[in-house]
Amino acid sequence: MKEFDIIERFFNQKCHQRKDVIHGIGDDCAITRVPEGLNLAITTDTLISGVHFPIDTPPEAIAHKALAVNLSDLAAMGAEPAWYSLSLSLPEVDENWLEAFSTSLFELSRYYSIQLIGGDTVQGPLSVTITAHGFVPNESPLTRSGAKPGDMIYVSGTLGDAGVGLDIQKGKLIASEHCVQYLINRLYYPSPRLLAGTALRRIASSCIDLSDGLIRDIQHVLKASECGARIQVDKLPLSVALKESVDVEDAYSYALGAGDDYELLFTVSEENKGTLDIALANANISATCIGHITGIKQKLELRFEDQPYQSLRSGFEHFS
Repeated sequence: MKEFDIIERFFNQKCHQRKDVIHGIGDDCAITRVPEGLNLAITTDTLISGVHFPIDTPPEAIAHKALAVNLSDLAAMGAEPAWYSLSLSLPEVDENWLEAFSTSLFELSRYYSIQLIGGDTVQGPLSVTITAHGFVPNESPLTRSGAKPGDMIYVSGTLGDAGVGLDIQKGKLIASEHCVQYLINRLYYPSPRLLAGTALRRIASSCIDLSDGLIRDIQHVLKASECGARIQVDKLPLSVALKESVDVEDAYSYALGAGDDYELLFTVSEENKGTLDIALANANISATCIGHITGIKQKLELRFEDQPYQSLRSGFEHFS
């Protein structure tokens, strides 16, 4: 099977269609229309076999995660998804693999009303690169740079599950049988918090998605906002599955330093707290206050029950 046969059979025919796509798959370039009053948010992520996912990861999970991590970036900017392009490198043509991959990809595409508009397919080591586009109102994008001293720090969902799932998958950890699938699914099938992102527009002062671990990612907010933070480690939200699978010290270590959660970390001023509570309740979004922003430039303090705390993990970083 040749390149264009792969594109036509597994990608073009299944593609979700949007009215703002003038020309999609099949031309040298895609042509799209940005609605008046909106700006275009663009993000790119690459997932490489053996680095971002274990070699034996199911194709359904690879497809879901590849798109979900880009959607998570859009969520962190308060953007609504519109289109994406896909660059897929394959060591060989495996029709069963491609069928499972493309089916999962388009299930998530349809759920979030995002259309595949082009890309590339090549032979090489297994990797997936997606560039996603979304719309954000002109006057209200979320950024990393707006946090102010006194702002409260929140995270959505629970933290550390994907890190435990990865160690289970690698055979480094044996967890309670009834927790295993939940934790591995949190690794394989992250849930981009797009509804939370749009709800936080005009409420949050800053926002970032948690891909490399809380400790690593909050540093980006502190650098961009030129401030510091104090995190109450004992306030970190932990799932029942995580707490049943590891001891307390390890649970907080995973929550602080393990990557792949794809939850949102955001800051909110005291005067916006009431508005936040209403917005979260109306959207049925779970979020937990875990600390506050300080005026000490780029200093991150960890506290456990008001005592200094030292984390065993510092997060993931390429080329470290």
